[in-house]
Amino acid sequence: MAKKKKLPLAYKPLGFVLGWTSGTLAGLAFQKTWKAIRHEDDAPDALDRDRGWGEILLAAAVQGAIFAVVRSAVDRAGATAIERSTGVWPADQKGGRD
Repeated sequence: MAKKKKLPLAYKPLGFVLGWTSGTLAGLAFQKTWKAIRHEDDAPDALDRDRGWGEILLAAAVQGAIFAVVRSAVDRAGATAIERSTGVWPADQKGGRD
């Protein structure tokens, strides 16, 4: 039982690194996706005066979807690796990070 209580604390630094990595990967994936969709290097920002609502909301939706998928994939891979190496799943039986 003691191992299960200590593992989530030990997993926190790894989780931080995985989160940072997933954010970086998601940012790169979004840049490539936006360039493929709109043939532009820069996606619109919410405060970009020259862009319309539709374009800004499309960019936000695509970016959010990519970030969610990449973050979930990286989190799941990290948890699976921890379980394989220690035999313990790094979260409570109930669930996830949120």
